[in-house]
Amino acid sequence: MNAPAILLSLLFGTAAVMTVALTVAWLHFGRQRHVLTWTASYAMGMVQWTANACGFFLKSPGWFIVTGVGLIISGSLLAIGIRERSGKPLRLAWFVVPAMLVILAMAFAIGPVGSQIMQGLIIPTYVGGLLAVSAASLWPKGRSFTPPELVFFLALLAFVIVQFALAGSAMLIRGPEIGKDLYRLIFSIFMPTIYVATAVTAVLVVAGDLAQQLRTQMRHDPLTQVLNRRGLDEAAGQAMALARRHGMPLALVVCDLDGFKALNDGHGHIAGDQALKGFAQLLTSAVRRGDVVGRMGGDEFGLLLMNTSAAAAAEVMERVRVEVGHLALPGFPDVWLRASFGVAELVAADAQLEDMVARADAALYAAKKDGKDRISIWQEAA
Repeated sequence: MNAPAILLSLLFGTAAVMTVALTVAWLHFGRQRHVLTWTASYAMGMVQWTANACGFFLKSPGWFIVTGVGLIISGSLLAIGIRERSGKPLRLAWFVVPAMLVILAMAFAIGPVGSQIMQGLIIPTYVGGLLAVSAASLWPKGRSFTPPELVFFLALLAFVIVQFALAGSAMLIRGPEIGKDLYRLIFSIFMPTIYVATAVTAVLVVAGDLAQQLRTQMRHDPLTQVLNRRGLDEAAGQAMALARRHGMPLALVVCDLDGFKALNDGHGHIAGDQALKGFAQLLTSAVRRGDVVGRMGGDEFGLLLMNTSAAAAAEVMERVRVEVGHLALPGFPDVWLRASFGVAELVAADAQLEDMVARADAALYAAKKDGKDRISIWQEAA
């Protein structure tokens, strides 16, 4: 088997393996849209690599057109997928219109102009720009890169450099066989490596996203999307250690909906689920960044308010208590919600969250005993 055939086999095989890997990732890791888009990108890459190899070794302008179209589509899908994953604004016209203009320019360069410099320059320059947009879209906001994101980002930057290097080497072309050595060298040596690198790192990003998704599911309540009891326990350990280390107060609020069982019995679980979700959203919107909201079980929720005394926590919960009364349930206009709250503050003897929960529960019981729809601080209930 000659060298061109070996190169073609390696490229096609690698692209096929990566396409299968991303397809499996899409099927089993949540069927997220960006994974499907990346899968399509690397599937298109198989066509592009086949056409690219044939174009070089058969020296066919038609194959160069197929190569260019394949690379444009593949690069566009990669960029679209990254923007989807990052939650960035996306308009397909941003990619379709420039791609059509570049394809027309490529056909013009082959037909009326017949310039091999333009043929070698247009596509790598445009695709390099697409990859630069992809790398910029991958940059996270408000946090640092995860390790898979970082290697994917670096692979994209390397791909940008290789594409621009190809475009620069095209400027040296002076004829059918003159000045193409550097272009062929970059294509033959660097392009396969960098293409495999982006494919592998894309799969790593998908795997990392899955791991994060599983961690989130283990720590969060699926109905209300706040922390579950396990997540609340973990957060409490950190919050209590931080409060003690810096000498800050820490308040725990235990609260639940008054008459929740009657709501479920009288209106069904749909109404109950709506009430829980609405209550959880209200609690989450009432606290600051760094505070913790968790569902402790049933209709009982726990809040950890950092650098907050019991009295200050009671003031915050008073606003929540008032807003609960205005919380509407879609489809159940006759339902009016009420809630009770028990507050306890961290003391030196507290070894774990359960110690605070016991006092906050006692305060909550006192609030219920005194008529519900009210707030009780443990010191007052003792």
